[in-house]
Amino acid sequence: MSTNIADHVRSSLVRRGRWGIGEILFWLIAAATLYFLPERHLILNEIAIIGLFALSLDLILGYAGIVSLGHAAFFGLGAYTAGILARDGLADPLLGLGAAAIAAAILGFVTSFLVLRGSDLTKLMVTLGVALVLGEIANQASWLTGGADGLQGITMGPILGLFEFDIFGTTAYAYSLTVTFLLFIVARRIVVSPYGLSLRSIRDNPLKARAVGIPVNRRLVAVYTLAAAYAGVAGALLAQTTQFVSLDVLAFHRSADVMLVLVIGGVGYLYGGLIGAIVFKVLQDVISAWTPQYWQFWIGLILVIIVLAGRERLTERVRTLWKGVAGRTAKSPETLPKTSTREV
Repeated sequence: MSTNIADHVRSSLVRRGRWGIGEILFWLIAAATLYFLPERHLILNEIAIIGLFALSLDLILGYAGIVSLGHAAFFGLGAYTAGILARDGLADPLLGLGAAAIAAAILGFVTSFLVLRGSDLTKLMVTLGVALVLGEIANQASWLTGGADGLQGITMGPILGLFEFDIFGTTAYAYSLTVTFLLFIVARRIVVSPYGLSLRSIRDNPLKARAVGIPVNRRLVAVYTLAAAYAGVAGALLAQTTQFVSLDVLAFHRSADVMLVLVIGGVGYLYGGLIGAIVFKVLQDVISAWTPQYWQFWIGLILVIIVLAGRERLTERVRTLWKGVAGRTAKSPETLPKTSTREV
């Protein structure tokens, strides 16, 4: 019996690991925007960065069940790390990206032991506190971060020594989109692996997961560290492509915005963060142009409508359409373990 279940799980993971037509079309359309929407590269660059940031939060919230109100701590640390290095002479974008990922991962690893203690309310308070502490440190250490005036004097070198950043944002968008795509592939491989399946088991019932031998704490520390590194890379992309960093990258609204992106796109679904980023930025751009003073009111109203209409029902409809385009056959929940029924 256990062999049959293992075979079912293995075949399910293999099937989910295959790329569907819908997924390929999604990334082909994203690549096509480099050529067909040249006048929108600046906002598309922001969408790619927010999408990666939302992806990092989804790894811990959607797949591991770790709630956070201070995910901007890693985003901001990555931004300041890349920005300070570039200001002080390390102008290579890829080296700055790597340094930001390492710095954010270290912070994620150190704080994970605090975050994983206690209830969800405790986690919310701890994550929020970490972000607030970092924000105050950045404000007080003006000799290093620029304080309230922001980190200025950032000069980035060409990517791979070949591609210079331009004022139209074309190189920046291509760079951010490429990094987001590569990290998405890694995240996708993780969530369809046995490790990803164990994370969903922990999310659904940590006591049962521990009872069957899953090292719950180690798995959660690992995914929290990985998500922090992803958020640090997103922050570094923002610093490098805009060549400016302010205290705004550590502000509470940064964490709230990425949570809103996930609410719009869907939690526990890697494309949810990307789709949510597109919807959020397009709404923000269109509504702020229509009514600059009250755009936040209208976005809030749309969010309320989504919640009242049943975001889960809307998300399921989108997923059903997505599966239809992709030509993928859905498995009956009765034939698979409970934790393997959610799609990537």
